[in-house]
Amino acid sequence: MSFYNEIIERIRKVTEKDGVTNISASAALTAEITVIASVLVAVIMLRKINFILMVAAVLILAPVLLTSVPLSARLREEQGDGFSRMIFYVLMTLGIMVSIFYWGGSGV
Repeated sequence: MSFYNEIIERIRKVTEKDGVTNISASAALTAEITVIASVLVAVIMLRKINFILMVAAVLILAPVLLTSVPLSARLREEQGDGFSRMIFYVLMTLGIMVSIFYWGGSGV
């Protein structure tokens, strides 16, 4: 079984009630590649802090991200209009923004 077929089977297991079409499978694979690339680029930016930390983080995260495919189907389950989920994501976004502004001026 190829890697593509394995990912499609995992997506089908998670989204049994919705069904999987070629378009949704392609969209899920595109989202997977985008998330994996974004996380790895963010980890590579750690080289400004410490090169050894960057190498260790890449070596740890690359296999973790590749074995946790499909993330997009799991993230779709988390979507909801609940107030507690909205507040959680608002706080996460504000925390990320504060950390960017705080460390953004220190040469990182």
